[in-house]
Amino acid sequence: MIIGYDGKRAVRNMTGLGNYSRLVIEGIAGEYPGDTLLLYTPKKGDSPRLDKIRSLPNVEFRYPAPQGLKGSLWRTFGITNHLRADKVDLFHGLSNELPLNIRSAGVPSVVTIHDVIYRRLPYCYRAIDRLTYDFKYGRSCRNADHIIAVSQRTKDDVVELYGIDPDKVTVIYQGCDPGFRRRWSEEELKGLRRRLNLPERYILQVGTIERRKNLEVTVKALSNISPDMQLVVVGRDHHGYKNHILKIAARTGVTNRIRFIEGLPFADLPGVNQAAEIVVYPSRYEGFGIPILEALESRRPVIAAIGSCLEEAGGGDTLYIDPDSPTEMVQAIHAILSDPAAARMMGEAGKEYAARFRSEDMAKRIMEVYQRTLDEFKKGRKI
Repeated sequence: MIIGYDGKRAVRNMTGLGNYSRLVIEGIAGEYPGDTLLLYTPKKGDSPRLDKIRSLPNVEFRYPAPQGLKGSLWRTFGITNHLRADKVDLFHGLSNELPLNIRSAGVPSVVTIHDVIYRRLPYCYRAIDRLTYDFKYGRSCRNADHIIAVSQRTKDDVVELYGIDPDKVTVIYQGCDPGFRRRWSEEELKGLRRRLNLPERYILQVGTIERRKNLEVTVKALSNISPDMQLVVVGRDHHGYKNHILKIAARTGVTNRIRFIEGLPFADLPGVNQAAEIVVYPSRYEGFGIPILEALESRRPVIAAIGSCLEEAGGGDTLYIDPDSPTEMVQAIHAILSDPAAARMMGEAGKEYAARFRSEDMAKRIMEVYQRTLDEFKKGRKI
């Protein structure tokens, strides 16, 4: 089979959607070496995160023709000409969208929808962005022969908000990078602490510093936690929201207890997780919540927020709080810190729960969707 992929995120994004895209491509290529994978991307990438993909013998990159459409126009309209020329059997849009003219290409298509947060939390997005996402992603859902949702919450949102037949949507949970499974030695963790100037004891929160990720509830809770416990925040500032967080920190007297890290090398992230005492993820809404899965693979006790899909990612041994309650955050942190034996049990149980999200299983389930989509397309029906 020749499978085409929208490779933009895999090549250009080193977090989030890029991680998902690389996991799918690496998983399918590794599990099905007899198939050819073509990655359509507007630009080349030089990140070392692409080294594994480049080493796979059944993966090839496709770029815009010199005389043709460029950039987003090529990705939105021009890819379909290449799909026909390359005799692609199926095309997979890995990050919420398909070419707008995909139905005219004569190629069956699958799209992965990660979330519809712009509809659930519109105040977190500019009006023009909401309109753009709604148009592109909604049309992709309607045009796709099948949809993969990364959680049951996302499937429910797609069905409700875009009027999609539930039978057209399959939930396939995302795995996380296998690097989180390896246990770092004490010497490695000590070296990491020195190199990154990490506190001896800290709570970790990973994610873009923006309103939705709800770092403020963690910062508000920090003043009621033992003063030797600090907070490490890994993520980039989004539209200056960090200034809002710093004002809260100053008002509650915890400014000197927060360590912000932006641009952390991905290779260090497993170690930063493993050196933490607790990982918190109080996001108000997510499509899945990969930082939770990364923490579980790292054997860390986790605290997450109710209200979206984080219970799916965290399982029964994660503690859940109201995202608007610093008091509940304090209580959950105290519960973990006051009982080291229970914290270790949470870590081990979380590691066991995370095993159900392995990327090998994800690849097999995605291939099942491909085969069903191809079969139904040949019969002239959509599933």
